[in-house]
Amino acid sequence: MGRKGSVLREFPILVVVALLVSLVIKTFLVQFFYIPSGSMENTLLIKDRVAVNKLPFVSRSIHRGDIVVFHDPDNWLSEDNTKSGNFIIEKTREGLIQVGILPDPAKQHLVKRVIGVGGDHVVCCDNKKLLTINGVAVKEPYIFKGDVPSDSSFNVTVPKGMLWVMGDHRAASADSRFHMEDINKGMVPEKMVVGRVVAVIWPWRDATIIHRINVLK
Repeated sequence: MGRKGSVLREFPILVVVALLVSLVIKTFLVQFFYIPSGSMENTLLIKDRVAVNKLPFVSRSIHRGDIVVFHDPDNWLSEDNTKSGNFIIEKTREGLIQVGILPDPAKQHLVKRVIGVGGDHVVCCDNKKLLTINGVAVKEPYIFKGDVPSDSSFNVTVPKGMLWVMGDHRAASADSRFHMEDINKGMVPEKMVVGRVVAVIWPWRDATIIHRINVLK
């Protein structure tokens, strides 16, 4: 009885410790996100849960080809109207997301692939209908089958500290191409990047490591 009572007394402490550990992991190491749209198909599918590496040296060392999660840079997303309406349920859900127990539904975040980094000259498209970076045509094996690199033409030079991002499902992605009139001219400030997608963790059948791809081989 004494041991059982001791366990019951310690249980709330263990729960608090577990929540604190989860919060530290989410804040500094890994955060989990839920993919709500098909803009990154077939690399990331709707309802996939992904792990995002938030280590500072990773987040501040962004390469072409990386898949990154970032804060909405300038009203790229419409207002979130998916809340349950139940105050208690909503606050509980938000709390569980904050400590990393539930995946963030990415309502204030976007996920795209980095195509151009600071200093890059990105053009679409050449006479072979390929995107070029710094004058070099790039083949993009990750693009959704049947899509072209871009239905719209563009010719941009990425400023230092900025990123040019595009979804893998080019025909279904409102990415840098669609926001060239915003305050950042379609670019994403590096400081708004949360981290790099490193794995799909759910559903289990789709679990996989997301390896880095060198766009300019």
